[in-house]
Amino acid sequence: MGDGLKSLNVPPIARGILDLLLPPTCAGCGEVVEDAHTLCADCWGELTFISRPCCDACGHPFEYEVPGLTLCGACLQDRPPYARARAALLYNDASKVFILKLKHADRTDTVKLLAKWLLQAGAEVLGETDVVVPVPLHWTRLFSRRFNQAALLAQALGKLTHKAVLVDALVRHKKTPSQGHLGVKARARNVQGAFAVTQAWGGQIRGKRVLLVDDVYTTGATVRAATKALLRAGAAQVDVVTVARVVKK
Repeated sequence: MGDGLKSLNVPPIARGILDLLLPPTCAGCGEVVEDAHTLCADCWGELTFISRPCCDACGHPFEYEVPGLTLCGACLQDRPPYARARAALLYNDASKVFILKLKHADRTDTVKLLAKWLLQAGAEVLGETDVVVPVPLHWTRLFSRRFNQAALLAQALGKLTHKAVLVDALVRHKKTPSQGHLGVKARARNVQGAFAVTQAWGGQIRGKRVLLVDDVYTTGATVRAATKALLRAGAAQVDVVTVARVVKK
């Protein structure tokens, strides 16, 4: 609550009073911090941000740069349908705290911070982006969760970049079971044909360069399936940005 009030346009004196009554807290551990939507030094130090060098296609981080090596082994064998995927963080015990708080603890106050990380991760693709589209939930899951975390992230990123966000452009018309226990091939089969572009938004997708937003890139099965739906609808190019990604050694 205090962090939300901090974002209001209030006079300096009133802001000082709010700081005393409701000081901003770390989005990770809850420790009092200087500014809203930030982390304490300990929580920040536990995060692993992904940067270059990485695979030009899927964004898988390389341990060190190798001259002439632009794609990882997996993308050399099977190039993804999207142009580029980028993630802000390595998915580990430190980063999953923020993902789980947003998805399962209704901590929507973390969205502003996560959107800033998306902005950083997507820096090289955002310049070419026409529209931003979130990965959708099936309506039954949306009903039980009450919000789509990818949509909240996409809307926050849209505000930071002044890009149009088409929240309802993609629909998930196939209800798929949880993928947490599935392997790579099973995940791909699970989401095959699960997505479609709604007729009402088809004209807004055709010929556009789309940035697809999700919270976690695990095997890439979900964003691959969503990308194929966008390309079938006439998208000129699809890039992907996520808060975190799983990296298996």
